[in-house]
Amino acid sequence: MRDFFLVVATFAASLVEMVEALTIVLAVGITKGWKTAFSATATALLTLGVIIIGFGPLISKLPLPVLRLIVGGLLLIFGLQWLRKAVLRASGLKALHNEDQIFADEVAALGDVAPGKNIDGKGFTVAFKGVLLEGLEVAFIVVTFGATQHRVGLAALGALAAAVLVVIVGLFVHRPLSRVPENSLKMGVGVLLTSFGTFWAGEGVGAHWPGGDFALLGILAWVLLMTGLSVLWLRSKTVVRA
Repeated sequence: MRDFFLVVATFAASLVEMVEALTIVLAVGITKGWKTAFSATATALLTLGVIIIGFGPLISKLPLPVLRLIVGGLLLIFGLQWLRKAVLRASGLKALHNEDQIFADEVAALGDVAPGKNIDGKGFTVAFKGVLLEGLEVAFIVVTFGATQHRVGLAALGALAAAVLVVIVGLFVHRPLSRVPENSLKMGVGVLLTSFGTFWAGEGVGAHWPGGDFALLGILAWVLLMTGLSVLWLRSKTVVRA
């Protein structure tokens, strides 16, 4: 069961981040040339791969209770941050992420100079930074999830599947994936990260969950319920103020 949720969490988290990275890469490709965009993307992905390969085995050497406590705490921080933003957006208190607008802003910032045959320095930097920064959260999730379960390869597989899917769709549509329900995905990932964080942090301090791994389903249901109630409550407060 843990393996299933492991793949789902890494796939969903990677999908969200890769969609955002694709927007930047497309903007660079159109304005500065695809050679620049692809070179920067490949360099960033190689850097992320080195991070995963380098830190995965090191983290795995920690005692399991300590590892689960540390990872659980970190996942709670990340998960609650994702949930907070997703809840605020779902309740109308924060603007939804607009990939089309971000794409237009990136194109405007990069300028309308015709792309040359050589790699453009500014375009390379923008694409590299965008892919690297969006990918760092994915790398963190892959390393922490994988190390805790001793399944770094499985976690990386989930992330890789998301990356391949986004790249294939991006190449076909040749535009930002603005129709992807990004906020719903972020909310789902936030629920998963918060649930895993709670579960592992509890195990790290010596808690014995009723039902073992099946307790994770109960935690997931509880976090999802609280998230839904939070959205409804904030929406009602917004209506009252209006």
